[in-house]
Amino acid sequence: MPIKAFLNEVEHLKEVCLRLDQLGEQHPPVADQLPIICGNIRNSATLLEVLVTIKLGNPLDGDYSDP
Repeated sequence: MPIKAFLNEVEHLKEVCLRLDQLGEQHPPVADQLPIICGNIRNSATLLEVLVTIKLGNPLDGDYSDP
């Protein structure tokens, strides 16, 4: 089911942010820019999640029909 594949990618993007935050703590020279990058990734993940929900249906209500 395509909706699950998209939502899995959303979760992967969120996990990338967590890993980048952890790396930033270990490498201070890049730590000041990572919150900006992670914010952009999180925003993209949220937009993807909204787009998928609007276009493919809400995964919680079982509506996966194409509008």
